[in-house]
Amino acid sequence: MATEVLMPRQGQSVESCIIIEWRVQEGDAVEEGQPVCDIETDKAVFEVEAPASGTVLGIFYPVDADVEVLKTIAVIGEPGEDISSLRPADQEPGAAEGQASSAQPAEAEPTARVPDPPVAQASASGASPRAKKQAAEKGVDTAGLTGSGPHGRVIERDVIAAQPASISAAALAADFPGNTKEVPVKGVRKLVAERMHASLQNTAQLTHHASADARAVLAYRKQCKAAPEEAGLGGISINDIVMYATVRTLVEFSELNAHWLGDRIVQFENVHLGLAVDTERGLVVPVIRNANHMSLGQLSTAAGKLAQDCINGNIDPDALQGGTFTVTNLGALGIEAFTPVLNAPEVGILGVCAIQPKPVIIGTETGFVPHLGLSLTFDHCAVDGAPAARFLASLRDKLAGFESLIEQDHLDGVTS
Repeated sequence: MATEVLMPRQGQSVESCIIIEWRVQEGDAVEEGQPVCDIETDKAVFEVEAPASGTVLGIFYPVDADVEVLKTIAVIGEPGEDISSLRPADQEPGAAEGQASSAQPAEAEPTARVPDPPVAQASASGASPRAKKQAAEKGVDTAGLTGSGPHGRVIERDVIAAQPASISAAALAADFPGNTKEVPVKGVRKLVAERMHASLQNTAQLTHHASADARAVLAYRKQCKAAPEEAGLGGISINDIVMYATVRTLVEFSELNAHWLGDRIVQFENVHLGLAVDTERGLVVPVIRNANHMSLGQLSTAAGKLAQDCINGNIDPDALQGGTFTVTNLGALGIEAFTPVLNAPEVGILGVCAIQPKPVIIGTETGFVPHLGLSLTFDHCAVDGAPAARFLASLRDKLAGFESLIEQDHLDGVTS
């Protein structure tokens, strides 16, 4: 019995997803759990896995299609099964022709069909409308292309495949001799590009750079590593410590824990902290909810789980929205200062930089003290320079006296 591949519901707030890549074609054999396509929401990219083993009998939507959740996007079964009743009402046969040749046509044709030689059929069947449109836009001559569609028809993917050779290489060869490689902009890379461009266009971004005495942070981190395993402190990182101090500072500076909405500023009582995570697919920012109510240990555990889910590709889409302030860390890569871009509509983002020795006057002598670099980008539409500077100053004090901050939290009933 044929099994439907449904567009999954990626979180309660997601109503549709865009297909960005099919990893299989009609007629391919697949195993249960094998990725069959990649989809994207407005926050991240996810894999759709085969719900059963068998043969891909039908692919109903092409790349770039925006499909409602829980709709059938493909069917897996045994060769020869009738899948016409499973085809979505809005999809005519051949609607996904740009993705694969037909292994099980919906129209009344013999199941076992031997196509004519591709080259001959290309000239007989011509090119599909999508292929013609793509060819006209890119200046590709379809007459010499070998079609991979039904009956050898030239389809969109044939035109796309021909572009690097017919356009890109020719256009670049004169000015840039040597081999080239074209990387399509899609998935997370496309999402990040669109958001960053929109962020810079729609906000007045300014960055303050400072550094904090890191001796207390390093000392506390050393204590955590040396603590008994049952204490559960060994996994606390320097970034966790910085995030904890940042949350405590945001509670005092609500103008930084806010959204800029053009005609109004929304300030939040609770801190929902965004954590920038570098993954193979690109930058992802999960959100630690109500971080201001967490101990350092709880914050560290929450951050670690969210980061691992992002890396594994199984992050809940609902966890990728609703942030009020973001922290991004490049310190492990040796970056001493940088300009993080706002995750709009948030009005602030903190860049955590490397720990470097800094000369300071100690009594009558000059000594070198480890300092942690901090780069705060803020939206000048919502926050002026002085309040942003005061925020950084308060954060620096909390990091420089981190053990005192922890002791005070113990007294206030917040445990590590």
